Amino acid sequence: MATQTHGAKTAVVLLAEDSPAEQRLAQRALDETQLQCDLRIVSDGKEVMDYLLRRGAFTDAQQAPRPDLILLDLNMPKLDGRQVLQQVKSNPQLETIPVVVLTTSTQEQDILQSYHLGCNSYINKPVDVHKFIDVMRHLGLYWMHLVQLPPYEGN
Repeated sequence: MATQTHGAKTAVVLLAEDSPAEQRLAQRALDETQLQCDLRIVSDGKEVMDYLLRRGAFTDAQQAPRPDLILLDLNMPKLDGRQVLQQVKSNPQLETIPVVVLTTSTQEQDILQSYHLGCNSYINKPVDVHKFIDVMRHLGLYWMHLVQLPPYEGN
């Protein structure tokens, strides 16, 4: 898969999604929209935090590069998306990573809580494949081409 560069480096996108079918759909959508990036996938909230904090299976920085963007499902096992969002946005080393909540929930409470916890965008994940691909195209254009992503100031 070719890579999409943002500035001088390849943009790394961390997808936090517990459904293998939706993981494959996200990969397919990125491939079809030709908004290729370095897509990394984790399956639950604990894996998100392990990846971000380089714990467990994610200690190697080459295998788990810091993401430029996190696509976060709200309803995941172990830690749900709300808990992950709270931990990311309260950690000084992680708080500048943009987090897009990408979920099927249209509940007003979930939307408000996600923004209160610091998400950068809240997007309803369409069930229709073609609409999902269109959402991914717009999301990729916005976050990979239009927005200036924050530089990482850590180690």
